[in-house]
Amino acid sequence: MPIPLQVNVAGIDYQVQYQEGMLRTYNLMGQVLYAESRIDIDSSMSKTKKEQVFIHELVHAMLKESGYEEQDEDMVNRLSIVLYQVLKQNDLKF
Repeated sequence: MPIPLQVNVAGIDYQVQYQEGMLRTYNLMGQVLYAESRIDIDSSMSKTKKEQVFIHELVHAMLKESGYEEQDEDMVNRLSIVLYQVLKQNDLKF
């Protein structure tokens, strides 16, 4: 599943960008910058890890845009890992 350079979430276009040093400097594999409508992913990771992190950050964006200001990181982690596996192993494309 190729990671898109842009994804629309509830009418908001989020740009997807790769950043160097996020993991090394901030211990972050990815992050969502809501005000900038941007998903950042650390560029040093493997292809599959980048995909998994993208889905994780996408879940955050989906929750935010649906009105969930407070998000449980453990719940987002668990949901995004399973969502990634289901999408990938079932080759789900719409």
